[in-house]
Amino acid sequence: MNFGTGAVKITPAHDQNDYEVGLRHGLDFVTIFNEDGYLINVPPPFLGMKRFDARRAVLEALKEKGLFREVKDNPMVVPVCSRSKDVVEPLLKPQWYVRCDTMARGAAEAVRRGDLRIVPDFHLKTWFNWMDNIRDWCISRQLWWGHRIPAYFVTVNDPSVPPGEDTDGKYWISGRSEEEVKMKAAKVFQVTPDKISLRQDEDVLDTWFSSGLFPFSIFGWPNPSEDLQVFYPGTLLETGHDILFFWVARMVMLGMKLTGKLPFREVYLHAVVRDAHGRKMSKSLGNVIDPLDVITGITLEGLHAQLLESNLDPAEIERAKQGQRSDYPNGIPECGTDALRFALCAYTSQGRDINLDVNRILGYRHFCNKLWNATKFAIRSLGEGFRPQPSPEPSASESLIDRWILSRLSHAVELCDVGFQAYDFPGITTAVYNFWLYELCDVYLECLKPVFAGGDETAVQTSRNVLYTCLDVGLRLLGPFMPFVTEELFQRLPRRCPSSDPPSICVTPYPGPEEYCLRDEKLDCTIDFVLSIIKAVRSLRADYNLTKTKADCYLQCLDAETVKAVTPCSEYIRTLSSSKQVLVLEPGQVAPAGCAVAIASDKCTVHLLLKGLIDAEKEISKLAGKKAELQKQIARLRERMDSPDYAAKVPAKVQEADATKLKQSETELQKSEEAMENFKKMI
Repeated sequence: MNFGTGAVKITPAHDQNDYEVGLRHGLDFVTIFNEDGYLINVPPPFLGMKRFDARRAVLEALKEKGLFREVKDNPMVVPVCSRSKDVVEPLLKPQWYVRCDTMARGAAEAVRRGDLRIVPDFHLKTWFNWMDNIRDWCISRQLWWGHRIPAYFVTVNDPSVPPGEDTDGKYWISGRSEEEVKMKAAKVFQVTPDKISLRQDEDVLDTWFSSGLFPFSIFGWPNPSEDLQVFYPGTLLETGHDILFFWVARMVMLGMKLTGKLPFREVYLHAVVRDAHGRKMSKSLGNVIDPLDVITGITLEGLHAQLLESNLDPAEIERAKQGQRSDYPNGIPECGTDALRFALCAYTSQGRDINLDVNRILGYRHFCNKLWNATKFAIRSLGEGFRPQPSPEPSASESLIDRWILSRLSHAVELCDVGFQAYDFPGITTAVYNFWLYELCDVYLECLKPVFAGGDETAVQTSRNVLYTCLDVGLRLLGPFMPFVTEELFQRLPRRCPSSDPPSICVTPYPGPEEYCLRDEKLDCTIDFVLSIIKAVRSLRADYNLTKTKADCYLQCLDAETVKAVTPCSEYIRTLSSSKQVLVLEPGQVAPAGCAVAIASDKCTVHLLLKGLIDAEKEISKLAGKKAELQKQIARLRERMDSPDYAAKVPAKVQEADATKLKQSETELQKSEEAMENFKKMI
């Protein structure tokens, strides 16, 4: 015994644990509080006292009788009302319950048999824990709003039937109408219906009970209707994992009990949104993100003004303002609906929680801008008189880069199809994002610019058809995640069959892999190799500060096979690397003197001819000055961070910023030193 004297207080009518003890041991359930907090069922002088006054009076009475021993601090949990901040006192109340053991057993078996699928499957443990250990469900609430419980207290106007008590279940009868209840009551008490008087219970149904009827009640149940036959049961329920038991389980149990059918075959549970630091959103912390503020944007002052309109006390308002200043020093930028929608779908891979960072949403707004500008450029490149072919099937005249982008498009379609089948929304958003940004915009559109500027009309028309297919399919792939911008751009595209094509992207068939079987994995590997060469050239240009100057590029290949693969792509390399010309050297050939060198892979080395293009000594002098300044910055930062009281006195965010700045400066210093060494080789 670590605390107390060994005597145990038992109040079965005012404590949930004591209630269970009272049931096991057959104790009396004595209620000593009324709903106003005054004492009842106790002897004078405590009768009628307020609860806290009575507690002080009891202590004084014990002291007067010499029975008071001592007071000791004891940590304990005291329930407090979130609105009034008053201490909550449990009371015994007559309630309505639903027996759940049989229904829960059926719901658990439906999942075990595979009739009901829950995604992600790590939520199955929670499901079975609830279903296998379920208790009876209290469905009555003492509120003035909600669905009133269809239970009626019966008074029989006949001297042969004694009047009943409110706690006597025999006198309570439920039904869908008063007429139905009267008929039931007349049968129970063996009197005519005209002798029955009814009083409906004032309690309302638990919200989750009403919500549990949702899948079939909205279609007119219990009355048969065409909608009920057509639309019930559904296929998929999507909801948050935090209400798996409160809503999903109740829908399943009630659906199976009342209709004999599961209300849906699959349940997809999304994550719960938290702030960027992983904290639960709370008004008092000031970290609540209103979706409308993310969509339209809001200033820091606007966020503060919202707090003043809330019911927080002044201390909480000030704490919330500090949180807002920390997280949103410049307010929340306008991100738009599509960017927010896309971000939430891309975030779901985090599992149970989403740590929502507004900066990431802002990044997707920039993606929307990129999408808009790229599509406008592409539509201009198609020309006003362009009419797409009736079928997306390619011809035999596509160039290498045309065939490559069609292969990448097919791959994106495959990934999206697999993602939807598995509810892998991050996989889908990543596939579509990568296709648009890194393949269509960064590579294909850039490679098309020389084609459209040239005079080969056949090549131009072929590339236009391929480009149209990419726009059409790419927008449809993205449509469910960015419906507004894709709809606007889709309406600007010409139609393959104007008389029969769907009028809106939201009713256009989603692209499927059976429709786009254009994958060429060998070509994908070749272009990946070419892109690694382009990356090496760009890296050299950055190292030697060739922002506008174009240089000759020599590619030294290991073998004839590599030469054969790279040569047809030399024009793409020239375009994407901003080179003057690209020359592919045969095995054994040597690049001219005065070249900067970078290794693209084990099969190809890049030589960039810099002789005559740069003043090496001038560049070294500039870099030396930059190096000296960086060394001073690093020294100042290290001196500051090494001070004895730095860790204790400097705020954590400032320490984090200093560490980041130091790392950036050290990286920049390393690059400057490497660049100086490269320029020294040119002298």
